[in-house]
Amino acid sequence: MKCPYCDHSETKVLDSRDAEDLELTRRRRECEKCGKRFTTYERVEMLDLFVIKKDGHKEKFARDKLLSGIRKACVKLPVTEEQLEELVDAVERDLRRRASTEIPSSKLGELVLKRLKKVNEIAYIRFASVYRSFDDLDTFVKEVEALQNE
Repeated sequence: MKCPYCDHSETKVLDSRDAEDLELTRRRRECEKCGKRFTTYERVEMLDLFVIKKDGHKEKFARDKLLSGIRKACVKLPVTEEQLEELVDAVERDLRRRASTEIPSSKLGELVLKRLKKVNEIAYIRFASVYRSFDDLDTFVKEVEALQNE
């Protein structure tokens, strides 16, 4: 880290702590040449995630789009906004822990379904009906029966 006063490249860290929002790290530094102190803030730069759609094209992962789809499945159900945010946070954490920055939409849908089932079974069925493109009543009934047999 270069000193903002004398441009010397050797500085030492005197104090380091997480900022209030936990996305920043605040570091108090001292230049080893001029002795002046200054503060820096570090933020982890996240790589962009991409969703590979069924037709093969890539789309940048959009957290808000995912949240919106889940929210639609939860309309008029006893699911709080906090639960939805936690669900999307958990899915995004899973995606970021993967070796690849690209994920097939089918895998993303399965990650959501796995968590949504624990939040609300009706929301799970609603989301599954859109995500899995239920073509007829039989498919819908089979999914409900599978859910009941678990």
